[in-house]
Amino acid sequence: MDELPDIRIGTAEREHAMRRLSDNFAAGRLSVAEFDERSAVITAAVTRADVDRVFTDLPPEPAAVAAPAGRKPRPLDEWSARAMAAIPIVAVILFFVTGSWLWFLAIPLAAALFFGTRHGKH
Repeated sequence: MDELPDIRIGTAEREHAMRRLSDNFAAGRLSVAEFDERSAVITAAVTRADVDRVFTDLPPEPAAVAAPAGRKPRPLDEWSARAMAAIPIVAVILFFVTGSWLWFLAIPLAAALFFGTRHGKH
């Protein structure tokens, strides 16, 4: 998202930014309050510059690793990635509905459940 900062973004870019933010939260780089604040900025983002400013003090996103030739992504991989992107949004909604911050604990828990068992598997 480095090029053309004034270009308008869509839902796919916002979802990608939320996944990246969730990864940083799960890695312990953000507090619950910081995650909540930055999530709101991403949700309201209109341009790439709006999204880029959320990540200025976080490590750059690692380059995507290309899948080996002939290997297709598994449907479970897509499902778990989509579910992981939705978990922070659900946690924010439940926080406001119930008033309990404990819903934010679902984010790293879901990341561990969805992606923690894949260590070393190709």
